Amino acid sequence: MPTAAMEVDKGDQEMVAGASGVESKAPVRSKGVSADDDREAFSPDLLRIYYARLFPYEQMYRWLGYSNMPASLPDSSGKPQPVDEQADFFSKREFSFTIEDDVYIRYQCFADQKEFEQQVQRKQPHKIDIGAIFTLPPKNHLAVKPGAFQPVERELVFDIDLTDYDDVRTCCSGAKICNRCWSYMTMAVEVMDVGLRQDFGFKHILWVYSGRRGVHCWVADDAARALTNEGRGAVADYFGVVAGNDNQSKKVNVSLPIHPSLRRAYETLEPLFLEHIITEEGQGLLSDPSHWGKLLATVPEDVRQTLEGRWKMGGSSPADKWEELVEEMEKKGRKQQQLAKKMKPADRPPTPEQWRYEVVFEHTYPRLDVNVSKGRNHLLKSPFAVHPKTGRVCVPIDPAHVREFDPFTVPTLGQLQRQIDKYDKEHGEETKSVSSINKTEMKKYVQQFEDTFLTGLYKGIRVKKRDRTERIAAVTTDF
Repeated sequence: MPTAAMEVDKGDQEMVAGASGVESKAPVRSKGVSADDDREAFSPDLLRIYYARLFPYEQMYRWLGYSNMPASLPDSSGKPQPVDEQADFFSKREFSFTIEDDVYIRYQCFADQKEFEQQVQRKQPHKIDIGAIFTLPPKNHLAVKPGAFQPVERELVFDIDLTDYDDVRTCCSGAKICNRCWSYMTMAVEVMDVGLRQDFGFKHILWVYSGRRGVHCWVADDAARALTNEGRGAVADYFGVVAGNDNQSKKVNVSLPIHPSLRRAYETLEPLFLEHIITEEGQGLLSDPSHWGKLLATVPEDVRQTLEGRWKMGGSSPADKWEELVEEMEKKGRKQQQLAKKMKPADRPPTPEQWRYEVVFEHTYPRLDVNVSKGRNHLLKSPFAVHPKTGRVCVPIDPAHVREFDPFTVPTLGQLQRQIDKYDKEHGEETKSVSSINKTEMKKYVQQFEDTFLTGLYKGIRVKKRDRTERIAAVTTDF
């Protein structure tokens, strides 16, 4: 039974104060022990403590309310139009709760931060999902005519899960993960974050650990929130390099000329491919004959026979094998170059460069659940929710330090409770004035949320409000 006091102390009403940022030094990597091994990782009592003392309601309200100023609302014709500040913006946001015994409740909404906090603590959801902003409070959706209840805006979101890499990861499958396969998530964040910022101009991007085996991305820029379903689909398709199902032997097709975004991604991914995919310490693609056969199946028969014979003799490292494979494909490409000119473009074999890109991308490029991204009314798990299977908090990830992020060191509810107890025991009476967040590892994650996401978001909101005030003043003066 948890021993941390379950009442909300005064310190819990304060904002996080003096929290330090995430260490920039790479941590010692864990051995990949599952939180399932922690007998006190999750329980209703621990969840009650978490919602009473540690969940960052104030920061979540500030984010999801956007100071109650939406990017756009539809006019009578349904076309998005800029609007002025609207006091009930937060109340039109949909939440869903999954409570004990897997009871799922949709169309939850809250007038303000106080009601949000009260309802979460009353219902004790095992899972919280966040949806769109609608034309009216979601709880009233049955009280209006069909068609009157419509999603207005919503963050552009992405869901990346390790189960979608089961055809290429060799260390784990299904719900199981380890630090070897977590590198797939690291590579996905690096490629997606740069692409969203450089190719689409988005600035306010939040990356979140799903609590078990994946990552979520929330793009909160005005332009992203106002995207139609078609626009969201277009962005998702832009990153849809890996496509197809388990029955397809080839899931990546790179066209010539190679797009600049793919060249940039390759520069990031090829070194990680060499480090995490081909080595024995990684996925073992070129360190185990049972794995490299799949790769050799992508090259011409004569190249395959040459390399199989050479590699069976042993002596070459995975990096050596990759160099030999690239070299043999280059030789083959030069021989095919003259023949390819006489073929129709559709019949020409991939060039050595195309082949190289396709191999690296099939094993490293982000794999999205596009259906999550395409629909404005699709709900996604809330940051700072808790995964009931692992007990781990869905904490933010700093994309600038994503290679240092270790999912196995993310705190469970049981660990957070023990950190509170330890702090109280060591500091005595002085703990009464200290927020529970500041007694635990939650301190650094909430501060990171502030520093890497909320601060920039609210800087943009202040600029938008200032511009609005100046426009109103100009119109009044002219009148």
